[in-house]
Amino acid sequence: MDWLRDILTSHTALQAVVVLSVIIAAGLGLGKIRVMGVSLGVTFVFFIGILAGHIGLSIDPQMLDFAQSFGLALFVYELGLKVGPGFFSSFRKGGVKLNLLCLGVILLGTLMAVGIAYGCGVEMSDMVGILCGATTNTPALGAAQQTLQQMHLPVDGAALSCAVTYPLGVVGVIIALAVVRKVWTRPSDLVDHDHEDPNHTFVGEFGVSNPGIYGKTVKEVAELTPIKFVISRLWRDGKVSIPNSETLLSEGDRLLLVCCNGAASKLTMLFGEQEANDWNKEDIDWNAIDSTLISRHLIVSRPEINGKKLGSLKLRNSYGINITRVVRAGVKLLASPGLTLQLGDRLTVVGEAVAVEAVAKVLGNVKTDLKEPNLAAIFIGLLLGLLVGSVPIMIPGVSSPIKLGLAGGPIIVGILIGRFGPQFHLVTYTTRSANLMLRGIGLSLFLACLGLSAGSGFVDTIMRADGLEWIGLGFLITLIPSVVMCVLSMRIWHLDFASTCGMICGAMANPMALTYSSEQAKGTDSPAEAYATVYPLTMFTRVVIAQILILCCM
Repeated sequence: MDWLRDILTSHTALQAVVVLSVIIAAGLGLGKIRVMGVSLGVTFVFFIGILAGHIGLSIDPQMLDFAQSFGLALFVYELGLKVGPGFFSSFRKGGVKLNLLCLGVILLGTLMAVGIAYGCGVEMSDMVGILCGATTNTPALGAAQQTLQQMHLPVDGAALSCAVTYPLGVVGVIIALAVVRKVWTRPSDLVDHDHEDPNHTFVGEFGVSNPGIYGKTVKEVAELTPIKFVISRLWRDGKVSIPNSETLLSEGDRLLLVCCNGAASKLTMLFGEQEANDWNKEDIDWNAIDSTLISRHLIVSRPEINGKKLGSLKLRNSYGINITRVVRAGVKLLASPGLTLQLGDRLTVVGEAVAVEAVAKVLGNVKTDLKEPNLAAIFIGLLLGLLVGSVPIMIPGVSSPIKLGLAGGPIIVGILIGRFGPQFHLVTYTTRSANLMLRGIGLSLFLACLGLSAGSGFVDTIMRADGLEWIGLGFLITLIPSVVMCVLSMRIWHLDFASTCGMICGAMANPMALTYSSEQAKGTDSPAEAYATVYPLTMFTRVVIAQILILCCM
């Protein structure tokens, strides 16, 4: 059995792969176990890494550093790529409020950390680790460790303090939300408020009874309002047709119209009346409306279409069809002429069967073409992200420049490429499963390495008096900002409890608490939507704050 012992103990490339594979496999397996309805998921890899380090397993330091750095960069870049398409639009309306409240959570926790560090005499490097553990934000810890290395300071203290405070950081948010729900919520707080997203679409049936638009073309009517809309079908004299921009509207026409959420009331004033029929149900058979017209979902799979504006394809004029909606990453977008198409977009096309089939050939509509990941874009993005993360940024009053590092640079570049890449004809599309796999591999590598490096001194740290102090201080930094901002969000800013939970979970980068919140808020996706809205800003802000605290206070 000497060969097996050598595989686990000799510092070779093979041994590094074996040890990390064992840690990740065990962590992911045990992470599926649910206790009181909550499972730790991939986070359990961190604790298995700590256990492995505690029993004496280790790998070559350079290999450990490479695997940890690569895993972190891959995770945050893929995360940025995923949220990029909807990141900037999330700041409209409710997104601004959610992100400002999220910054309030971060600011309150940071002020507590600084006050505790000076009041209790805790080293700032240890305090930053406590803050990262209390907020379950391991990318911020990675950025702090990089800064400590650049200053030629030991990084073990930050890793250990993060490791011992992390478990209560996970549980503390759940406790805070449970306490707020029990003590401070009112019945009105539990009602999911209507969050109108201008990116989502609404389908309505309108009757033309406004004399002011009789005899006007669709184009002339559209110019009367800033609201964008698409007329899918027109009923006149018992017949259904697809109108174009030159179609004249007459009294008694009925229009099936697609517009942005919240615009229906204004369009009712424009056209005259809105019919009571509900056209937003999932089980509508669109092909049964008329025997001559069909409705099909076509997928953009031709790389030549990526980055082109919908209007530039001139599909309506060339084929006599209408494109009513574009579904991108689960979000239904209005098919306006200025919409930039991306690979993977799913277009709802209405028209005669022959015309729709012709449009399918233009767009590609071949799912298998999308299953092959575009690895070049991933590594180009990683390269750009690492370059951006290495740029020194001077901040007034700070002696040394900060760097966004492995955590900040790739996530910013990922967001920008995810949002603007198609406009430069850069293919950024990956399937949801491919994105999740790459993120999972990156995060698992990072957490396994992080736990392994902290594991050797973990138990000794807990047994020390300052270890217990770290755990208590971390729990306070988790609990107090969560409870305070929860209550203020509902009482002062009138946010519903479901969205508040999602905002707090995003501010604390705590997906386990999000699972708990989603189960409590059955019937609504508000927690997940709020979480996704604030998460990118949370990651970026905490990465920068961790570095600033090290540079300013060490």
